[in-house]
Amino acid sequence: MALAHSSQLMQNALRAELPHVAHLLRHRRASEIDEATIENMVLLSWLEWWGGSLQLTTTGKNICDQQQLANASVHPQKGTHH
Repeated sequence: MALAHSSQLMQNALRAELPHVAHLLRHRRASEIDEATIENMVLLSWLEWWGGSLQLTTTGKNICDQQQLANASVHPQKGTHH
């Protein structure tokens, strides 16, 4: 049970980090992403190697979108009405 809880905590931490990873990939700064983070996100099928480049998978893009929406609802920008 503790292993499953630990795994869920790790997945939640990776989920929170995914938008930053996506930002680094868009700006061709993959070398700034920790190797263990890359390995774990590849294992979760959030990232993939394609032609020698690291990119988000469809699943990774969807999770990134969900995280950005969640972050926007927690930290709304000034000048927006909710």
